Amino acid sequence: METRIDEVANRIYRLSTFVPDIGPTGFTFNQYLIDDEEPLLFHTGPRAMFPLVAAAISSISPLTRLRWITFGHLEADECGAMNELLAAAPHAEVAHGALGCMVSFNDLADRAPVPLDDGQVIELGQHRVRHIDTPHVPHGWEARVLYEETTKTLLCGDLFTQLGDPPAITSDDIVGSSSQAEDVFGATCLTPRTGPTIRNLATLAPATLAVMHGSCFAGDGTKVLLALADEYDARLAKAIE
Repeated sequence: METRIDEVANRIYRLSTFVPDIGPTGFTFNQYLIDDEEPLLFHTGPRAMFPLVAAAISSISPLTRLRWITFGHLEADECGAMNELLAAAPHAEVAHGALGCMVSFNDLADRAPVPLDDGQVIELGQHRVRHIDTPHVPHGWEARVLYEETTKTLLCGDLFTQLGDPPAITSDDIVGSSSQAEDVFGATCLTPRTGPTIRNLATLAPATLAVMHGSCFAGDGTKVLLALADEYDARLAKAIE
């Protein structure tokens, strides 16, 4: 395996590793590094990928400079290498929502994490990252996303998950391809709050959607988020018929 690096917004880098034997056509695992005075990583990758992810980070900025370790929710591909990164980056801290810290990360992280309130902003230098709680969207009680305000980039985790190894970034439809992945994995929690939570994210009007599995999206983020919300509303309605 190799980890490829693409800049998807100003100094926001997608680190992508393709694993061919997951799902019917393989699967990408993407992390995002915001290179700034206080570098921030969104997603750590699983522990087995740590050497690849660490090397990719180091090709952009020394790993020891890493300041913030973040992720969407508790899952191996989101935070499996959390403690390896804490050991490699002596000044780094895990930052997550207060709920996630209380129920999991206070115990799991080798250094005490920083609990964030809904809407709280971390100043990285030129970039400003806002923490947004999204309980059970796409899954996990402690789920959240990050929004980088200066580039209007939504670090949206498992939302818009896609199969295969598509391009690093696209302006084409990703709702259809994410619907196909949902048919395969059935990974999203379908609740009355799923659609409204995604519609709330649409009000941010993001210009870039940084996706954890598959292509990033560049363009009218509001439009595709609203379409995704409609997709999940339709799935919920069908499930309860």
